[in-house]
Amino acid sequence: MTRLSVNVNKVALLRNSRPLDIPNVVRAAQLAIDAGAHGITVHPRPDARHIRGDDVHSLHKLVHARGAEFNIEGNPFQPMLELVRAVRPDQCTLVPDDPGASTSDHGWDLERDGTRLQPVIAELKALGVRVSLFMDAVGEAMAAARTTGADRVELYTEPYARAFGHTEQAAVLARYIAAARAAQREGLGVNAGHDLNRDNLPLFLRTVPGVLEVSIGHALIADALEFGMKQTVVLYLDAVSGRRAA
Repeated sequence: MTRLSVNVNKVALLRNSRPLDIPNVVRAAQLAIDAGAHGITVHPRPDARHIRGDDVHSLHKLVHARGAEFNIEGNPFQPMLELVRAVRPDQCTLVPDDPGASTSDHGWDLERDGTRLQPVIAELKALGVRVSLFMDAVGEAMAAARTTGADRVELYTEPYARAFGHTEQAAVLARYIAAARAAQREGLGVNAGHDLNRDNLPLFLRTVPGVLEVSIGHALIADALEFGMKQTVVLYLDAVSGRRAA
């Protein structure tokens, strides 16, 4: 079954709006893991507007103790790598986000950045960290992704989320199918993430072959305001397994 990693950035964003430890990011992650989440994702940014360095250390300790996976996302050409070196997460997802971006909004341009990514990826793998590259659903780019030395790609799914339920849905899904198959032919594992939710997730996973992991934050945390964290994780696990109709 596809594994579910819960991104807790939005919990930290809410906490940071007041000088209090409410809500507590580690407690939120603990609830998610207790409910069956397979991993926890964080995406620290240079301005520390949500996840902070001390969160990364505390979450790594919790996730390691619970036997779940820890995934750190971010731009390797910003200070994020210092945290990765310190805690050595199970996976590092390299994302080409700009420092001022509100959220990630595109995959890597490997014609431009592939060469400078190679030594970073080699270092991370030497530390025992699995490396995933955040990529647009472009099948022709997957050979270049393999050349960097990455283990996986994470398909950027916002275009699918925008197309879901509209006339262009089938055409957009076809691009993801082709990209996933191209990645797998190159020996790359396939993850997916960005704007996935309980409604659009089942169709995506039924249609796109071999997705190993989805990382979900914004929609899941929003649903947790209504259902609570534990019940929300159960609902997303149902969606991942296909028990929720698309």
